[in-house]
Amino acid sequence: MNTLALAFSSPVWWPLIPATLVFLYLLLGVVYIGERQVGIVVKRFGMRNLPPGQIIALRGEAGIQADTLTPGLHFFYWVWQYSITRTGLIEVPQDHIALVVAIAGEPIPAGRILGRNVPCNHFQDAREFLTGGGEKGRQNAILTAGTYRINTALFDIITPWNATQRGINPSSLRIYKVEQDLVGIVTTLDGAPIDEGEIAGTLVPGHDNFQDAQSFLDHGGRRGLQEQVLLSGQWNLNPWFAEIEQVHMVEIPIGHVGVVISFVGKAHEDVSGVDFKHGDLVLVGHKGVWVTPLLPGKHPINTRVARVELVPTTNIVLNWATRTEAHAYDAKLNSITVRSRDGFAFNLDVSQIIHIGANEAPRVISRAGSLQNLVDHVLQPLVGNYFRNSAQDYTVLDFLSARSHRQEEAASHIEVALREYDVEAIDTLIGDITPPEALMKTQTDRKIAEEQRKTYEVQEAAETQRQQLVRQTSLADIQQQVVGAEQGVQIAELHARATVRQSEGEAESTRLRAGGESDAIRATGQAKAEAYRVGVDALGSQNYALIQLMQIIGERNVQVVPDVAVTGAQGANGLMDALMALMVRRDVEAAETRKILHN
Repeated sequence: MNTLALAFSSPVWWPLIPATLVFLYLLLGVVYIGERQVGIVVKRFGMRNLPPGQIIALRGEAGIQADTLTPGLHFFYWVWQYSITRTGLIEVPQDHIALVVAIAGEPIPAGRILGRNVPCNHFQDAREFLTGGGEKGRQNAILTAGTYRINTALFDIITPWNATQRGINPSSLRIYKVEQDLVGIVTTLDGAPIDEGEIAGTLVPGHDNFQDAQSFLDHGGRRGLQEQVLLSGQWNLNPWFAEIEQVHMVEIPIGHVGVVISFVGKAHEDVSGVDFKHGDLVLVGHKGVWVTPLLPGKHPINTRVARVELVPTTNIVLNWATRTEAHAYDAKLNSITVRSRDGFAFNLDVSQIIHIGANEAPRVISRAGSLQNLVDHVLQPLVGNYFRNSAQDYTVLDFLSARSHRQEEAASHIEVALREYDVEAIDTLIGDITPPEALMKTQTDRKIAEEQRKTYEVQEAAETQRQQLVRQTSLADIQQQVVGAEQGVQIAELHARATVRQSEGEAESTRLRAGGESDAIRATGQAKAEAYRVGVDALGSQNYALIQLMQIIGERNVQVVPDVAVTGAQGANGLMDALMALMVRRDVEAAETRKILHN
């Protein structure tokens, strides 16, 4: 070959190359297939014809050949015997799939809608597909992202590029994505029918989350709603095989548990025990009420085949009144109408506080079906009938005056009754009591009269106290005067005593002074007598007497000349003037005396 190539490389031979190539093409039947091409061969005639109903030749019959030509040179495909069609490669883009329709093959069995998957190198080996029992029509196998050399005369490949022409929405060929916090509920479109009495297909192993349709069918997968769900992620799903509905995960909030009531699963096997006669419980994965509740969090539960009953594990308040709690379990409860022993009908507002433990929640749901049923069919008649029955033993006034005792009796009775239903009674509270209006009017009038009587008694007591206060105040005032008088008497006695003592002192002083004066007078008299005697002896008795008289007049201020002189010449008027002068003088002296005493 190298020598021949060198010979033809000479310029002398170049004009002969086209003729040579034509000769070789005609003589040898040379066909060239490009790198990104697939050669589809159609044999114009042959020794044998295709059997009836067969359109792809497997043994050299005339017609479309199962085998394709790969890239490169191929010989002995003469133009008068073969027609070669060059097609491009099949490309499936990223994040997409491609669907396959087989134009030839075995018929699909009744009861199925998709051709079974047979080993054929992703539909690139048409001979192996046909000889391996490949079925004509839509295939359950798909092509994932990549490049494929496929005989398009046998297989119609539906990609995003030609999906619209095939009547398919291109978006359905994207890899299916289940969003975060969602689950995909699967409905398969192929397989045997679901067993009688079931609503969904049971769990089937080995199909890689419905991505391997053939494995699903081989393991007994059923057509219709499936128990298994798809979790968050991306999945290569054949839209002809499965439809997906995305729903939110079941979220169990804090303070609750979720009791699962499954309608599908393994055979029902009761594990509740012989003591529990009002329902049954099953293990997780079985059909019935699961004995293990769902704890707070998010759970991928198929809500088409199971129901999750939320049960609060905190205290639940139920009101038999006009008000309703946020949970609305008591929306249908009203005030309890009872009839008392004395024949009066009246209304009671009652609040019942209950608690359901997490481990007891499945037993409660198994018995009642739901928490609302527990309230409607257990608590409502139990609490209502208790108060209706117990009210017949008491009068209306008993409820009004001894409500706390009635409340304690009710709490004890209801606690024992609810224990039979695996419910803990925390407390029973009696709220408003609405007695008959006529009775209340009588009681109100009586109470008003009683309160008025008490008011009068209080006023009377206040008036008595006021009088006592006035009396005590008067006595206090008199007592003050008495005390003042007593104090005055004591002071007067003290003054009197002081005066007596002073008088006694003065008397004693006077006595002493008198004694001294008498001695002095006596001595003075003796001295004066002696002086008189000496003066008389010296001056004579008359002269000495005259001197003593003048001395006395000087010492005593004796008025020798009269204040009023009456002369005889004036007569009576002179006497009258003298009298008037004496009276004026007396009045002036009296006025001066009073002034002195006043000051």
